[in-house]
Amino acid sequence: MARFYVTTPIFYVNDAPHVGHAYCTVNADAVARWHRLVGDEVLFLTGTDEHGQKVARAAEEHGTTPQAWADQLAPRFAEAWEALAVSNDDFIRTTEPRHYRAVQRFLTKIYENGWIFKDRYAGWYCVGCEAYKDEAELGPGRVCPDHQRPVEWLEQENYFFRLSAFQDRLVAWYEQHPEAVRPEAKRNEALSFVKGGLRDISITRTQISWGVPVPWDPEHVFYVWYDALVNYLTAIGYDQGDEGLSTWWPAVHHLIGKEILRFHCVWWPAMCMAAGIEPPAHVQVHGFLLVGGERLSKTRLAAGEGPVKVTEIAPAALVADFGVDAVRYHLLREVPLGADGEFSYEGIVARYNADLANNLGNLLARVATVVERKCGGVGPAPRPESPLAPVAEEVVAATSAAWDRFAPHEALEQTWRLVREANAALEAAEPWRAEPGPAVDGVLGDALEVLRIVALLASPAIPLASAEIWRRIGLEGRPEDQRLPAAAAWGGYPGGRPVEKGEPLFPRRR
Repeated sequence: MARFYVTTPIFYVNDAPHVGHAYCTVNADAVARWHRLVGDEVLFLTGTDEHGQKVARAAEEHGTTPQAWADQLAPRFAEAWEALAVSNDDFIRTTEPRHYRAVQRFLTKIYENGWIFKDRYAGWYCVGCEAYKDEAELGPGRVCPDHQRPVEWLEQENYFFRLSAFQDRLVAWYEQHPEAVRPEAKRNEALSFVKGGLRDISITRTQISWGVPVPWDPEHVFYVWYDALVNYLTAIGYDQGDEGLSTWWPAVHHLIGKEILRFHCVWWPAMCMAAGIEPPAHVQVHGFLLVGGERLSKTRLAAGEGPVKVTEIAPAALVADFGVDAVRYHLLREVPLGADGEFSYEGIVARYNADLANNLGNLLARVATVVERKCGGVGPAPRPESPLAPVAEEVVAATSAAWDRFAPHEALEQTWRLVREANAALEAAEPWRAEPGPAVDGVLGDALEVLRIVALLASPAIPLASAEIWRRIGLEGRPEDQRLPAAAAWGGYPGGRPVEKGEPLFPRRR
C-alpha cells in the first residue's frame, strides 16, 4: 500500500473563507479522495494560520485578543470545508501546543546546526504579505502590488536564516528533481529566483508577542511564515520525534497558490535542508480565480452594484445557490490546475447545464425511465461484448493518469467522455421505441454499467451525487468503498437490481 500525504496552505484567520480558499481546498480534497479510491493510505491536511502582525492588528481593531479572534474565525474555515464535503483527516491550528513544540524543535535544530544568527535589519515591510519588500517590488508611493496598501519602514534586531548559503544546494536539488515543482513554468520561476541570488532572511520579531516564542531567546517570536510552514511537519508528529518523517514525509504533496511560490519553493526546501531533512517531494502550484468585471448579481454572492472580487464570494453562498456537488465540479473542471481562470455566475450555470444536467443527469433520468417502462423497474446486466466496453477501459486509464498527475479537469473531461458515449448509444438504439426483449436489455444494461463506472470515477469530484447514482441503480454501499482499478472493470453491474427513477439529479438552471 502506497502512502499519499496532501496539504493545502493554512489560511489566515484575519478574514472569512472565500471561494479562492475553496478552490485550493476542494482540489486537494478531490485528489485525496482519488488516492483513497485506489487504495492508498492517505493523510489530508488543512488548517488555519493564526499568528503574526496581521492577525494581531485585526484583533485589536475588533477590540479583542489575538487568541479570541482566532478562536472566533478558525471554526469558519472548518465549517466551510464541511459544507463542501471536504474530507480532511486533520485540521491544524497554529495556536495548538503540538505546533508550538514542532516549530521550536525544528528551528532549534537549524539554530544548533549553525544556520541562524542574530543581526539588525531595516526595510520596507508589508503587513498584508507579512514580508519585507525590495524597492523594485513596490509600486508608486511604495504600495504593495498584491495588497494595494503602502508598506511600512521597519527597523529591528532579529535572528536571520542563512538562506544565501543554500543557493548552490537548491540549484542542484532542482536539477536532480525536475518534477518536484509543477507546472514546469513555476519550477522555472522558482529556479530563476534562486539563481538570481539569495539573501539571508529575518525569521524572528520583537515588536509583537503574538507568535511562537524562540526557545533560546524568549524576547523574540518566530516570524509567521517560519511558524506556518512547519505545520506540515506538526501534522505527522514531528513534535514527538522522527517516526512521522520516515512514514509520511517521502509521500508529501503541497498544493499552493502561485502567490506563495517563493516561500514554499525557495525558503521551505532550504529550511528543510538546514534542519537535516529532505525538501518536500512535490509542490503543485495553482493559479488565481479571476472575476473580469462582470457582476454576479443573479446570486446572493455580494451586495451592491459594483464589480465583485473573488475574496467577497463566500463558499456557503455558492452552495446555497447550486448545491455542493455542482460547486465542487465547477471548481475542479473549469480551470486547469496551474493556470489562472475566469470565475463567473454565467460560467457556473453553463458548466452545470452542459455537464451535470444535460449529460450526467439526463443519462440517469432516461435510463431509469426506460428501465421502469421496459424492464419493470429492474436493471438488466450489461453485455460482455458491449461497444462501450473498450471506451470504458480507455476512459478509466486516462482518468486515472490525470488524477495521478494533479489534473482534475482532465480527469473529469475523460470521465464525461464515457457519459457522452453512453448518451449517444442510447440515441442510436432508441430503446424507448423498441419492444421489451434482449436487445433493449443489452442497451440498458450497458448504460447502467456506464453509470456505475462514472459514479466511481466521478466520486472524488461529486461525492454526494455519485453516492445517489449508486443507490438509484440498486447498488449497496457507496462508490468510495470500492477499490480501483478492479472495481471499474467492465461487467461489474450485476443486473437484477431495482432501479429508482427519482427526482432530477441536477435540475436545469436558467
